[in-house]
Amino acid sequence: MSTAFTTRIENGVAELVIAKPPVNALDSREWFELAEGIDALGRNPDVRVVVIRSEGRGFCAGVDIKELDQHPERIVAVNGGNYATFKAVHRCEVPVIVAVHGYVLGGGIGITGAADIVVASECASFALPEVDRGAMGGGAHLQRLFPVQKVRQMFFTGEAVSAREADRYNFIERIVPKEQLREAALEIAAKIAAKSPDMIRIAKEALNGIEDGNLEDKYRWEQGFTLQAYTSPDSAETRRAFVEKRDASF
Repeated sequence: MSTAFTTRIENGVAELVIAKPPVNALDSREWFELAEGIDALGRNPDVRVVVIRSEGRGFCAGVDIKELDQHPERIVAVNGGNYATFKAVHRCEVPVIVAVHGYVLGGGIGITGAADIVVASECASFALPEVDRGAMGGGAHLQRLFPVQKVRQMFFTGEAVSAREADRYNFIERIVPKEQLREAALEIAAKIAAKSPDMIRIAKEALNGIEDGNLEDKYRWEQGFTLQAYTSPDSAETRRAFVEKRDASF
């Protein structure tokens, strides 16, 4: 069992809690473990719906930049782990609800954008600072949350969008105080868990099938540009600057 998250199942509701202090940034191994954990929950006949949430200061800060600064060759493994996790959420055999708080960055956007239902705390904010980290990816998942031009503004600037501002784009089901976040997510999950499990599993597959385009293929396209970005000296400079807590110099 991974030390980066825990799971529990009660009354048909599986709760997966990411807990890797201080910022819930996962390394290459942990992303694969998270994908395996989500896949296992989806296959479990006792599970009718999955809730993903986190402990700590924020939902998920994405990949472990310090790992990539020390081992840039692991970008292929990180890409693979991200792809597997986001696919596991999107293609999970049962609905997935994400309950986000604090920062939702990088891989956190991937998880959120791949999910079926989003619940957010009032303190949540969404950002995809890939350009500032010398990488690409996540635009396909961000585009399931925000319209095209907003996605581009967020991607090019790396600026965060608060939950209240994001609410006008209509992807958040409910915004609540942080202390009510888990309860709000579990309340929605209970309603789904009370339905016919066969009908819900069929509905999940059907709804995925009518989406425009293939989310996983779109993300794979983006990941090819991450590898291209890693050939640039600017990419290494962004990671070194992040680790050294200074502004990058180009």
